[in-house]
Amino acid sequence: MKSHNHVLRILFILSILSSFTSCSDNSDNSINGPVILDEFVTGSGYFEFSDFQSLIIKTYYHIPIYVTNNTPIVFVFHGAGRNAKDYRDAMIAKSNQFNFIVIVPEFSIANFPGGDGYNLGNVFIDGDNPSIGTLNPEEEWAFSVIEPLFDFIKQSLNNSTPKYHIFGHSAGGQFAHRFMMFKPNARFDKVVSSGSGWYTVPDLDINFPYGFKNSPLEDNSFENLFEKQLTIQIGELDNDPNSAGLRHNQFADAQGLNRLERANHFFDEALQLSQENNLEFNWDLHINEEGTHNYLTASESAANLIFN
Repeated sequence: MKSHNHVLRILFILSILSSFTSCSDNSDNSINGPVILDEFVTGSGYFEFSDFQSLIIKTYYHIPIYVTNNTPIVFVFHGAGRNAKDYRDAMIAKSNQFNFIVIVPEFSIANFPGGDGYNLGNVFIDGDNPSIGTLNPEEEWAFSVIEPLFDFIKQSLNNSTPKYHIFGHSAGGQFAHRFMMFKPNARFDKVVSSGSGWYTVPDLDINFPYGFKNSPLEDNSFENLFEKQLTIQIGELDNDPNSAGLRHNQFADAQGLNRLERANHFFDEALQLSQENNLEFNWDLHINEEGTHNYLTASESAANLIFN
């Protein structure tokens, strides 16, 4: 009997420790306000990043409990709802499964107003009517947030990974593929641009924001661009031409009438250009079977694409 009670006592202690570990791994510190990020932080929460244009950028994170100095980092770019916390939460299970750090900067409307400020990276004052006179300094681009934020995270967490991965969905998918174009020397590795409403196509004869003409992208190397590991992700059922917030004009509609058509158009145009110029092409098109425009399923699929 004494031996039996001893076994029960050990099992009880183990169950408590298991429960504690589970809670620690998924604990959300957001209700306690911003954390001071350091190498002992795990679980979920947010911190305030202030090393960009004197702005305070609320940045949500999830750090798995078995984090090391070499744990991969994934930047996630939210949609037009600016709901960074929701996108962070959508990645927690995969973060724990594949053991990677999730970083979701909040591009708030106050700091980055409208599509010009976020989707188009604040490159121009009016991105739909670009000109030399309305080109913002590169240090003011929303795209310029990511590299110093990466350095801040590496230093705070004592993380030594040389590169980071990217997943962006909807408006975040637009941000992701344009970030890759405007910041070709940034330290990203794999990029998943998911569910974009429309694209900046690598075409020197089409005006920005639908092509490269009349923008800094005119100086881009197509060889460098097509060497990047980009996956364009789209849901098989993301084919509603009347989807809320989907842009329609002669330029966007030239890419297709819905997100599925536009994703195919973007990929096909790039593939054709690479073949015409005999360039290495590392882009991929991934169509989620029966997928819609849902960011939850898109997040899960993106994590699988990056880590499988």
